[in-house]
Amino acid sequence: MDNLAYYIQQLLAGVSVGGQYALIAIGYTMVYGILRLINFAHGDIFMAAGFFMVYTSASMPLYVSIPLTLLLTVILGVAVERIAYKPLRQAPRMSIMISAIGVSYLLQNFATYYTGGLPRSYPTIPFISETIKIGSVSTSWITLLTPVLTLILIIALVFLIKYTKVGMAMRAVSRDFETAQLMGIKINNVISMTFVIGSFLAAVGSILFFTRYPTVTPIIGAMPGLKAFVAAGFGGIGSIPGAVIGAFIIGICENIIKSLGYTTFSDAFTFVLLIVVLIFRPSGLFGEKQTEKV
Repeated sequence: MDNLAYYIQQLLAGVSVGGQYALIAIGYTMVYGILRLINFAHGDIFMAAGFFMVYTSASMPLYVSIPLTLLLTVILGVAVERIAYKPLRQAPRMSIMISAIGVSYLLQNFATYYTGGLPRSYPTIPFISETIKIGSVSTSWITLLTPVLTLILIIALVFLIKYTKVGMAMRAVSRDFETAQLMGIKINNVISMTFVIGSFLAAVGSILFFTRYPTVTPIIGAMPGLKAFVAAGFGGIGSIPGAVIGAFIIGICENIIKSLGYTTFSDAFTFVLLIVVLIFRPSGLFGEKQTEKV
């Protein structure tokens, strides 16, 4: 019974981690769906959200610092798009990709300079950090809250994309950038809204992530960002349901491997899984096959 409780606990933890990856992965897949750009700086937006929370909570109550963290992260995400990506919109795709990598290193180096490279302790958020016992299974509220909150946000996002004017504009731009522009859709507004949504979800993901792993460093966004990118590619880059399902699969598999005592290989497994999927299905599990126009 103890072994069963342990594996249930690991499964719940895997679902929780998968939810955190899903919130980050949606940012990757939405930006790619509209701009055909892999936003390599997205993991560092996630890292910056962690530092925003650390510094704002030091001088403000949590009910102020949490909304302020969400707002600052959104502003940072939109600023990155306006400063680093918008001027290169007509440039070759490789140029904007190099710009994204440059922004990633810029954010990491700025965080290192500002913090001295020292890890910072994330504030404890009451209630969700507490432990709860369900039968013989011991877990935390954050583990139970994460998948529920993730699904609520995803349902709200799907509703936004399917039933609002902004969502229809996003779908039109993702289908045909030039035609949408000719039809009078304000491309810049659509792209900015995409970065607003992606950055907001990354900020929520950072709050959930750092509540479980309460230390923020300038390079901590790299691995969750990579795994979220893998989840997006695994599910089918450009597909929101694919990114979410891919994230949950990766989170669960990662924790199962750790529970079996192979913690060293948990990260490697994520990337091996992506390679295997892309060999047999290059567009990902739910991605659409691209057709070349002649």
